[in-house]
Amino acid sequence: MAAAVTKIRDQDQPAGGQAPARPLLREVYGRVLRQERTRQGRTLTEVAREAGVSTQYLSEIERGRKEPSSEVLGSVCDALGGSLLEFVGGVHRELLGTRAKPVALAAA
Repeated sequence: MAAAVTKIRDQDQPAGGQAPARPLLREVYGRVLRQERTRQGRTLTEVAREAGVSTQYLSEIERGRKEPSSEVLGSVCDALGGSLLEFVGGVHRELLGTRAKPVALAAA
């Protein structure tokens, strides 16, 4: 684990020595969820209804304004046809900056 943390820290340091702004985890959560929802061509209302949350709350999650619980994240992932494990993997790739394409939570 320590080696992984060191590797992430090393990647955070640009050549100029000035550390880049780190995104808030809730912002990355929202970005990954919104990308998957729009990739599927689904509306906020549809996914929110299926996940059992309000449309306003899902919108706030997607915009990075709310920090959702693991239960809510799991429900939204289920509504999108994916798993929490796939979601966490997508967030991981987003944080490392190695995503070459949008994260797909569900099989295409």
